Amino acid sequence: MIVHFSDGKVIVTPHEILVRLSSSSATLQVQVDALQLILPACVLSANGAECKWSIKLDNEEQVRTISDETGIAILSL
Repeated sequence: MIVHFSDGKVIVTPHEILVRLSSSSATLQVQVDALQLILPACVLSANGAECKWSIKLDNEEQVRTISDETGIAILSL
């Protein structure tokens, strides 16, 4: 599944997430066990053994779509 947002697109599979940023042609990858979904900030936060990154999405619907596809629980702050 592909979720488009203002800075690029998020490619979602049941096991991993790829974020392709259109402005810099960078690609970020994370296994779903190392990903957190945070609302209401609309943030994807990756925290793995060797890397950390986060991306702000445009709206809550995008975060909920990724949660539904991967089964990742949403953290509410």
